[in-house]
Amino acid sequence: MRPAGVRTGRLALALSLFNIIALASRSANLIQAPLLGSLVDFAIQHGDVARLRADFRDVLFAATAGAVVGAAAIPTFVRVFTRGILAFEAAGSVGSLLWRLLRIRTLFAMTKDVRPPGPELGRHLDWRGLPKGFLVLNVVITAVYTTGVLAALYAGALVPDFRTTATQLSGVINGFATVLFVTSVDPVAALITDQVMAGRRPRGQVHAMAALLALTKILGTLLAQLVFLPAADIVVWVTHHIVH
Repeated sequence: MRPAGVRTGRLALALSLFNIIALASRSANLIQAPLLGSLVDFAIQHGDVARLRADFRDVLFAATAGAVVGAAAIPTFVRVFTRGILAFEAAGSVGSLLWRLLRIRTLFAMTKDVRPPGPELGRHLDWRGLPKGFLVLNVVITAVYTTGVLAALYAGALVPDFRTTATQLSGVINGFATVLFVTSVDPVAALITDQVMAGRRPRGQVHAMAALLALTKILGTLLAQLVFLPAADIVVWVTHHIVH
């Protein structure tokens, strides 16, 4: 949404529309949570923790696959969001915007924006001068986000008598990651975007920033595979100290 906001000159509107996309993502998480919980209950009931570990590794792999697809779709979504921002400005409300988007003519026009990223994209990206620290932090934060709930659920299967305590610790893990994100990554991304809007940075840097954040998200999901079991062990250790 940031590149689309810069392209249209309507950054505040772009970020507001982003909240709609984020809401849809959170709704998907609400659907996924009980499905993951059912895997834990099945593993405890049948004493098959090894199967649960393999299932959760598959979920982590799916997160990586989703991040790769999302990264490849960034150029397409920038074009689609650009259309959406301009359409919302004309419509004046979310309801009217959705009505316009559901028209066959509009949907057909949007299909023309679907294009995979080509080699020419790299030539328009300006990587110089982008801070490295917030990108490294994004890898770590993504790893924590990706594995937090799964590690807590898996820990619950390891200590079934205290699985409620263990699973509730996922909120602490993700809360820590949220604090890191809103204090270390998001403000830097916002600063870079504002500097591009003000002409103090070349426009290519906001696209480069989006590409690098997507890349570090992919790396974060891969790191989650490495920290999954250690994170579960930490949750088990904390659970034992809480209940005893």
